Amino acid sequence: MSGQPSTRPKVPEGTTEYYTTTQKEANEKGFVGYDIKWKSFQKTVEYTKPKAP
Repeated sequence: MSGQPSTRPKVPEGTTEYYTTTQKEANEKGFVGYDIKWKSFQKTVEYTKPKAP
């Protein structure tokens, strides 16, 4: 179709509670992919030695 752009529009970064998505650059075939960066589900707590009885 004439008059339409041949590139895809830039998509804003998507953020949720669990992950963030960002759009990659288009390859030579025009495919646009996405990067997903997962956020940590677990929290790390420093170990403390319990008191001796």
